[in-house]
Amino acid sequence: MDTHTETTHTIDLEPAARQITGLLDGIDEQRLAGPTPCPDYTVRELLAHVAGLSAAFRDAARKSFGPTTDTAPDSTLPVLAGDWRETLPPLLDELVTAWRDPAARQGMTRAGGVDMPGEVAAVVVLDELVIHGWDLARSTGQTYEADEAGLRVSLAMLTPNDAVPRSERIFGRPVPVPADASLVDRTVAMSGRRPDWRPGD
Repeated sequence: MDTHTETTHTIDLEPAARQITGLLDGIDEQRLAGPTPCPDYTVRELLAHVAGLSAAFRDAARKSFGPTTDTAPDSTLPVLAGDWRETLPPLLDELVTAWRDPAARQGMTRAGGVDMPGEVAAVVVLDELVIHGWDLARSTGQTYEADEAGLRVSLAMLTPNDAVPRSERIFGRPVPVPADASLVDRTVAMSGRRPDWRPGD
């Protein structure tokens, strides 16, 4: 078994999902219209995106294909449900549980209208949770409680190499950071975000 396969078998989405759930109470209604490091999304739309990707990758883990797995994330601007505070935490729990089933990583699956191996999908969804957790924390003035294991998986996925060229359409151009930058800053910068971003920038 190669190193990549060993890594995907140890992935647990719970720390990154728990980070997002812990931020929700700190997001008041006034902040929903505020900016995020994702230029196309307000806080409201970023929360809706997190809800959408959670449902999509939950169903991808279950190999339950349909509208949640077949729709490209950029096809329409995501709309936040009115009861998001009640529905998003259990949705994140379902996502975590679905990917703890070893069958989720076996064979092919689909998310965002893209077919991919289950092991790749596990890495992709972890990166989504890690990066968007940082986005939400930074956008709403809250502390980001970094999970080192999740950050390292995310950084490895985002770092381009000869075998897997980087798609700047998806991630944006990496932002230069000092050689001694923290793991969080290096990961965020590799995703195309400025680690020192603040609302109003």
